[in-house]
Amino acid sequence: MTTTMARPRISEFTSARARSRFLAAYDAALGRVWPVERDTVDVATGFGTARVYRSGRPTGVPVVLLPGAGGGAFMWRHYIVPLGVTRPVFAVDPVGEPGYGVQTRPIADGHDAAQCVQELLDGLGVERAHLVGCSYGGWLALRSASAYPGRSASVTLLDPAGFAPLTAKVLLWIIAGGLASLAPAMLRRRAARWLNNPALRDAEMMRMIRASMSFRRRLPMPQVLTDDELRAVTAPTLALLGERSQLYRTTEVATRIGEVMPTARVAILPGAGHAFPMDDTTIIERIVTFVDTADTPS
Repeated sequence: MTTTMARPRISEFTSARARSRFLAAYDAALGRVWPVERDTVDVATGFGTARVYRSGRPTGVPVVLLPGAGGGAFMWRHYIVPLGVTRPVFAVDPVGEPGYGVQTRPIADGHDAAQCVQELLDGLGVERAHLVGCSYGGWLALRSASAYPGRSASVTLLDPAGFAPLTAKVLLWIIAGGLASLAPAMLRRRAARWLNNPALRDAEMMRMIRASMSFRRRLPMPQVLTDDELRAVTAPTLALLGERSQLYRTTEVATRIGEVMPTARVAILPGAGHAFPMDDTTIIERIVTFVDTADTPS
């Protein structure tokens, strides 16, 4: 009697052809919109290989940009130049997300996710980094800074996951956004207002979302962090939250961060939904100022 081994649940494209089509679209988009010259490096971890695009100054404590679920380095194109004026900037196609990253081993939980981030820093030869995370990437940044506190020079959270369970309402909002991404531009613009999702107005981002439809994402859900885990984040922290975030009740999250993370600054962005990092470029200057301040001795 033979036993069939269950295939590990890893993120991947449905076929080699689908991956090739996506990467062709991805390369074309990067060629159109990436604002500066960049170096490209593939970094091996125990969970697979991440692709990193490096730009900015050659020296200084680097900024590492961790995208939201289903995203890659492409989402940070507006952030690269301002952040790179005074330091290196690493924009990441993470293991398990659509892009040039390739997953080879399941990431089971937050412990694995934090370890993967640390192995990425090891592969880059980075001792300490400013972590900037959006949504799921914010959860990754928090998990990493909590488990390995000495390696985070600062943590910037853009409407981070990990403060409330994902509800049916959140999942419906995500599904509605995915369906709207397939609609003509006029309908997408209307949906952007209805759903408070400015990403639907971004033609380049919509091309990437449509191209990634053949990707099967199998990463862990962002478990809610405990108070002890949040207290373990000792690095200076900036949390920018959307007043109308679809993930949680923003005022409750802001209060909790203020109570259990004494090194954190919290700001609620009026009228903003969860997708504000795609559209609100005014936050970039705040992030640059915060990161520069975190590097300045008291």
